[in-house]
Amino acid sequence: MTTTTLAVLVPLLPFLGALAGLLLGRTAPGFVRPLAVLPTLASLALAATVAWRQGGGQAVDAATELTPTGSVPIELALHIDGFAALTAVLVTVVATCVQIYSTGYLRDDPRYPSYAALVSLFTSAMLLVVYSGDLMVLLVGWEVMGICSYFLVGHYWETPEARAASLKAFLVTKLGDVPFLIGLFALATEAGSFRITRILGAVANGGIEHPTLIALLLLAGVAGKSAQFPLHTWLPDAMAGPTPVSALIHAATMVAAGVYFIARLLPLFEASQAAMTVLAVMAAVTMAGSALAALAQDDIKRVLAYSTIGQLGYMTGALAVADRGAAVFHLLSHGAFKALLFLAAGVIIHAAGTNSLAAMSRMGHLRDRVPDAYWTMTVALLALAAIPPFSGFFSKEAVLGVAEHVVTGHTEHAPAAAGWIVLLAGLVTALLTAAYAMRLWLLAFRGHGTEAPDHGRQPLTMTAVLWVLAVPSLALGGFAFRVLPDWFDGHDLTPTLTTSVLGTGVALVGGIITYATWRHTTAHAARVPLGAVAAHPEGDAGLVEAEAIASHEPAYGDIAYAPDPSDPGRMLLGPLHRHAAAGFHLDAVYSALFVRPVRAGASLVRFLDREVVETYVRGAGTLPRWLGTAVRRAQTGNLQTYVSALLAGTVVLAVAAVLVATGA
Repeated sequence: MTTTTLAVLVPLLPFLGALAGLLLGRTAPGFVRPLAVLPTLASLALAATVAWRQGGGQAVDAATELTPTGSVPIELALHIDGFAALTAVLVTVVATCVQIYSTGYLRDDPRYPSYAALVSLFTSAMLLVVYSGDLMVLLVGWEVMGICSYFLVGHYWETPEARAASLKAFLVTKLGDVPFLIGLFALATEAGSFRITRILGAVANGGIEHPTLIALLLLAGVAGKSAQFPLHTWLPDAMAGPTPVSALIHAATMVAAGVYFIARLLPLFEASQAAMTVLAVMAAVTMAGSALAALAQDDIKRVLAYSTIGQLGYMTGALAVADRGAAVFHLLSHGAFKALLFLAAGVIIHAAGTNSLAAMSRMGHLRDRVPDAYWTMTVALLALAAIPPFSGFFSKEAVLGVAEHVVTGHTEHAPAAAGWIVLLAGLVTALLTAAYAMRLWLLAFRGHGTEAPDHGRQPLTMTAVLWVLAVPSLALGGFAFRVLPDWFDGHDLTPTLTTSVLGTGVALVGGIITYATWRHTTAHAARVPLGAVAAHPEGDAGLVEAEAIASHEPAYGDIAYAPDPSDPGRMLLGPLHRHAAAGFHLDAVYSALFVRPVRAGASLVRFLDREVVETYVRGAGTLPRWLGTAVRRAQTGNLQTYVSALLAGTVVLAVAAVLVATGA
């Protein structure tokens, strides 16, 4: 087969698997699991073959006109360069691991057939985005992922948290998709084509007249899809869905689509220094803010969700300093260790038999009960904290290194202000990332919470996947920074000495301070009777806050718990903890600025419709009804009455005629 044929089959096989799974889910349930795993596994093999054939060399391009439009043509096009080839491998690896893992995690779930089909469709849509060479075809995959996320996040639709989270994810991402669609149309109109290669050619030749406006419109869609400030609030709430879905969304689909899209069209953004600066500010606020929020969360999945937002901030930061190689390198590295983190968290939750164990304040005695999760999550957290030689160190240092090059003037593709913003925010985030990674590890595996019932060993399909993902989390970065430049436009990804020392130094400081704080708070907690909230520095206010936070936690919303006195996050953040735990109240701000005014407007419209419009409608019918009543009452059926009325009418008419004649 030609490379083009193989590339077409990569997104097609999961799509066919999804259709077959939906059709046979009820009639032949024994085929559901093979139909979930085998097409995705075959797609992985084909994606690896396509990557091997492409080899980081000349891009594979193929196109056929999809339909005559009379203006800007829409083509079914492929554009597979080194970025696309490796990203497709990442997507299929994570999707295959998620499908295998889900066979054990959801083995007793009655809605598993529809779940597995939606995961396959989700995978197919992301692969379409990755391989597409036409922006309208890319948009199809972009929107299909949005609807799949709506159904998958709301998988447990019986719970109000899942219903609210799925609706919020859909609405917030659609909010960004509206300007995104306008930007796509404006871009295609100015370039005369939806083909990515032709658009980039128009950018190179100066054929785009309004690059700043178009870039900012596109950034709105990217912020929504990739959960960047200010449209990031949907992602932590999306933890109400099954944990394997979280792994898929955070590691390889949905949120990765926005970063990948900017990497595809980076020359367009480079044409506007204003757009690059906005991108840098967005990345910096996202990085630092999400890291602070992660340090205050008690739910393990919400910690990981805010972590994803921050790591995506690193990727957009790399794009803000005009290096898509560093951005996609971190995308690949992050995909491996973030999928591992979520799936290991799923093992912990599954071992307890209840999502209530997602609250780290309630965890205890887990190291010996889930050794696979313990060791693999330790590897993934070290990669997340960017400790050498784990993969996250090399990819994160690639981002900081290119920011340093912009600051020192070694490259002129991005404004110096963008370089400073990304570099400083990246170092602060490295400190905070190591702090919340250490906190998660301490509370999850060395905490003193209530021991949950032991539900036995986990299925092999779940634990084996953890060790598969631990390999790239440990070893990917060590050789990738030497090999990937051949795939990524030849840009050097070797860590620089300055940023390596600074980044690793601040990470170690963050981890050590958190550990020392935990030791101090643990020693203090040992002298305080368990449950003595009044002895806690925050007293009853701490309990009230904890209950308020718990009421918004989808994993354990029905449980009110006292603050863990050994939690180092409270001491490290101090007065900021309350605000960070609530995501800096952005949801409350949006509610005040948008939700309440819209509801008030809807109430006003309803009042006007019911009390004004309907009053006129009812009034228009009242007069004829009264006249009809009067006429109906005149129809008595008495002949004498009718004759009397006739005579009376005749007399009245005669008198009127005489009066008229006399007056004349």
